[in-house]
Amino acid sequence: MSDLVLQGVTKRFGATTAVQGVDLDIAAGEMVVFVGPSGCGKSTLLRMIAGLDPVTEGRILIGGRDVTAAEPVDRGLAMVFQSYALYPHMTVAQNMAFPLEMQGLGRAEISARVRETARTLQLEPLLDRKPRALSGGQRQRVAIGRAIVRQPVGFLFDEPLSNLDAELRVQMRQEVARLHRTLGATMVYVTHDQVEAMTLADRIVVLRAGRVEQVGAPLELYENPANAFVAGFIGSPRMNLIPATVRDGAVTLPGLVLPRPGLPAGGTPVQVGLRPEHMVASGPAIAATCEAVERLGAVSYLYARLADGTQVTAQVDAALAVTSPGAAVTLTPDPARALVFAADGARLV
Repeated sequence: MSDLVLQGVTKRFGATTAVQGVDLDIAAGEMVVFVGPSGCGKSTLLRMIAGLDPVTEGRILIGGRDVTAAEPVDRGLAMVFQSYALYPHMTVAQNMAFPLEMQGLGRAEISARVRETARTLQLEPLLDRKPRALSGGQRQRVAIGRAIVRQPVGFLFDEPLSNLDAELRVQMRQEVARLHRTLGATMVYVTHDQVEAMTLADRIVVLRAGRVEQVGAPLELYENPANAFVAGFIGSPRMNLIPATVRDGAVTLPGLVLPRPGLPAGGTPVQVGLRPEHMVASGPAIAATCEAVERLGAVSYLYARLADGTQVTAQVDAALAVTSPGAAVTLTPDPARALVFAADGARLV
């Protein structure tokens, strides 16, 4: 278990900069999750940490040792990929033992490590099976087990659950979380699924266009986003961003006047950010037109459009009578939970 430090890490492919000047300190035993839209550089950053892609500029330190130019095998890290990459002709036990055999360890130690790891991952009944006899979730557990047996100083996960169906993803999220608690190991996890990020991470790193937008605990990013991009990216459904204008020291939009200190000059266009759970479908407030209602059991979501064409989402009572598109509704925001962003996305209030 070691700490991991990135200092000004940059990656260029010709004239294209994929990752730009990333500085990040990951504590020993911490689970850090990289999230962001496709092409944001999260997998490239992970590959540089692993040593699979060279660093154009900057340094990478593991446990205080500069490994920027070190070969992957010399970094002490284990990587779990999206594809299971299991040898089909080998049993589960043989797949897990293979990296230890390549290290030249003795049979007794290999057997002990495989048994211990199989016990941790609840794979003991499957050790004699071959991959074709396993489910997707079991194959991924074997791939994780193959990383664990090496006893690395840290783990790198590159979208490991993307190939699983929804039910298995939930199960495997719990497995990964339990594994982190059990091993106490340093883990860096890349995903495009913000639910994975919110449920697994000690801290989340939000990336956009190769740059770090914000780093923080999941609820910190949810409740206190640094800018409109993070506000819209973290949370499902996403935060509503409603166009508004500053007048007389307050943000005004139809049905809402929001006094706030430190606002820009009057007439300045801004965006008001409101989470779906902070908008109630009742009361004389913002007029909207219903487009759809998703009834999910315990909660329902109303998707509506404001008069100016802005689409908004409100978390509503499951018994809401609105069922048909085109129905008129009113949405009452909670002013205390509203955030204000500049037109360029910078956080103002």
